[in-house]
Amino acid sequence: MKKTLLLAGVFAVSFAQAQQRMTPELLWKLGRVSAETITPDGKSVIYGVSYPNVEENSSERNLYAIPVTGGQATQLTSTKGGESVVHIDKASGNIVYLHKGQLWQLTGGKGEPKQLTNVEGGLSNVRFSPDGKHLLFSREVLIKEMHSSDKHPDLKKANAYVYDDLNYRHWDTWEDGKFQHVFFATYNDGKVGTPVDIMEGEPYDTPQMPFGGKEDVIWSPDSKAILYVSKKKYGKEYAVSTNTDIYRYDIASGKTTNLTEDNKGYDTHPVFSADGSKLAWLQMDEEGNEADQNELIVLDTKSGKKYSLTKDWDETINSFEWSNDGSKIWFVAPTKGTIQVYEIALPKNLDKFSAKSIRQVTKGQFDVNGIVGQAGKELIVSRNDMNHAPELYRLEPKSGKLTQLTKVNDEVFSKLAKSKVESRVTKATDGKDLLSWVVYPPDFDPNKKYPTLLYCQGGPQSALTQFYSYRWNLQLIAAQGYIVVAPNRRGMPGHGEEWNRQISGDWGGQPIRDYLSAIDDVANEPYVDKDRLGAIGASYGGYSVFMLAGVHEGRFKTFISHNGLFDMRSWYGTTEEMFFANNELKGPYWDTKSPQSYKDFNPSEYANKWDTPILIFQGGKDYRVPIEQGLQAYQLAQLKGIKSRLVYLPDENHWVLQPQNAIVWQREFFNWLDETLNKEVN
Repeated sequence: MKKTLLLAGVFAVSFAQAQQRMTPELLWKLGRVSAETITPDGKSVIYGVSYPNVEENSSERNLYAIPVTGGQATQLTSTKGGESVVHIDKASGNIVYLHKGQLWQLTGGKGEPKQLTNVEGGLSNVRFSPDGKHLLFSREVLIKEMHSSDKHPDLKKANAYVYDDLNYRHWDTWEDGKFQHVFFATYNDGKVGTPVDIMEGEPYDTPQMPFGGKEDVIWSPDSKAILYVSKKKYGKEYAVSTNTDIYRYDIASGKTTNLTEDNKGYDTHPVFSADGSKLAWLQMDEEGNEADQNELIVLDTKSGKKYSLTKDWDETINSFEWSNDGSKIWFVAPTKGTIQVYEIALPKNLDKFSAKSIRQVTKGQFDVNGIVGQAGKELIVSRNDMNHAPELYRLEPKSGKLTQLTKVNDEVFSKLAKSKVESRVTKATDGKDLLSWVVYPPDFDPNKKYPTLLYCQGGPQSALTQFYSYRWNLQLIAAQGYIVVAPNRRGMPGHGEEWNRQISGDWGGQPIRDYLSAIDDVANEPYVDKDRLGAIGASYGGYSVFMLAGVHEGRFKTFISHNGLFDMRSWYGTTEEMFFANNELKGPYWDTKSPQSYKDFNPSEYANKWDTPILIFQGGKDYRVPIEQGLQAYQLAQLKGIKSRLVYLPDENHWVLQPQNAIVWQREFFNWLDETLNKEVN
C-alpha cells in the first residue's frame, strides 16, 4: 500500500513537471471572454472573445452565441475589429451590433452582416428606445477653444494648448475642449433622423471620462425619458469633486431634472426594474472619496421615496442586476479575498426592508466578477480564479451551484501545470487578522527552498481577490519558480468598512507594517529562502515598493516598481484628480498642518537608506502618476551606485495595453528577477 502511494506521488510530480508552464507568450494567446447579453427568449448567451495579436500589436474581438443549457458555441461575426451588441429583436431574432462606429444587422441572428447606418462621425454607446422609435448615442462636441487649431485657425502648423483652469489633462489625455455628449434621434430601418444634443453647450461629459460607457446612459421603460450620469462641474471644481449625479431628460419637454441633487458623492449605474416602478443605482455619500462605501439605492418612482438597501451592510458593492420580475436584486461584492454574489429579496413594502435579509449566494476560492442577467431560474455570470482566466457560468441562485458554460481556454489550461493557492492568516502588528493569498510554483516541493516575492496591490483601495490579470499574473510568476505572497493589507474592501478606510492618510503606516508582517510570517517557513526575497507592485503598490526600499532593514534583495509614487510633493503638484490626492494625503503639501504624508510617509524622505537593486517601469502617458515619479527614483538609484534599470514605455498610460509592450514588460520583469534573485548581484 505504501509503495503504491509512493509511486502515485512520483507519478504526480513527474506529470506536473511534464505539463506546460505559463509563459508571457502563452498568456497573450488566451481568449479574453466578456459577456454581452442574453437573448430575449432566454435560450442563448451572446458574448465576445478578444484575441491579442502580438505580431500585429492589436486585438481582434468577435461575437459568439452559446445555448444557456450549454453545448457548442456559434461564431456570429468575423469582421476585423471589435463588435458589441446593441439590440436583439424579440420577434425576428435579428441582432443589431455596433462595428467601427456604425450599426450592422445579423438577420435572424446569423448569416452575412448587413450595414444599417452610415452616420458621419460614427456612433458610440448606442441604445434603442424600448418602443424602437428612437436611438441614443454619444459623440464628442467642441465646447471650448483650447487647442491652437481652434483658437488660431490661421496658424495651421501650430500645436499648442492654452489653459486657464485645472483638469487640463486626465488619465492619459490632454484636454482639447471637446466633451462627450448624449444625443437622441428618430430611427427607422437604418435611417437616423436629425440628432438632438440633450446637453447642448455644456462643458461636461457623458459617459464619464475616461472609463464610462453604456451603463452611464439609459432609456426609461416607457421611452419617454433618457437618464444619464454626469459630473456637472468644470475646472478646479471638477478636479476636486466626485459629485456625479443622475439626470432625467424628458423627450417631450426637453426639460432636465437632477434626480440625486441631495447626494454629494458618486451616483452611478442607474437601472430600472422591468416594469419601471423602481429605479436602482449605486451611491457613495462622501464627496471627494472615490473609495467610499458603494451603497445600493432604490427609488420608488411612484412615491418618490428613496431607500438605501445596503447602508447597514458592512461592505461595498461592485455591480448589480435586477431579476426579470423585479422581486430581487443580485449584486457582486468583495469578501475575504474573493468576489461573490449576494441576493436581496425585496419586500412589497420597502419600509420593512432589513439588511439582515441580504443573502450570500456563492462561496469558494474564486471571483464572480459580474452578472450578465437572468435566464429562466438561473443567472449567467463571469467567474475566474488565479489559475483560470474568466469564463461564463450558469448559477443556480438557490443552491449557489456554478456550472461552466463557455470553454474558450479549457484546452490551454488542461495542459498547464497549476499553482497551489492557499489562504494564510497572520497577526498584524495591531493584533488584527491579516489574510494573504500564497501562490506556490506548480511543482512545489516543501523540502526545497524558493525565492519569494511580496506582491503589493495598487488602488490603494482595490480588492485583492482571486483575480486573473494579463500583466500582474500570479500564475505566471509562480510558474517561473517563485512563491508569491499577496496580502489583503489595510485599505482593501472585503474586510469591513473600517479596514477599508484605515489606509487614507496612513499610506506609509499600518499598510506597510501589514506587508512586513505578512512576508516575515511566510519567510519563517523552511521552504522560503530568506536570502532571496523581493517586493513588487504598481501604482500604490509601486509606492509601497519605494517605501519599503527605505524601511525594509535588509529583508529584500530586489525591488520592482511600476508607475509608483516616489515623491509626494511633486506628485501632488502634477497629478490630475485632486479629490483623490486630497482625500488620501489629507491635504496639500503647503498646508500649515504639514500632513504626515509628505514627511513620514514620503518614500523620497528615505533616499539615504536606499541600497537594494531596483527595476522601475514608467509609462509616458500616465498622468495619474506622472513620469517624474519614476525618473526621480531611477536617478536616485543611479547616483547612489545601486544596481538599477529603467524601462520607459512612452506610449503606455497607467497600464500596459499594447501586446508587444506587454511582452517586453514581462520579459524585462523576469530577466531582472533572474539577475537579482537567482544569480549573484554584481
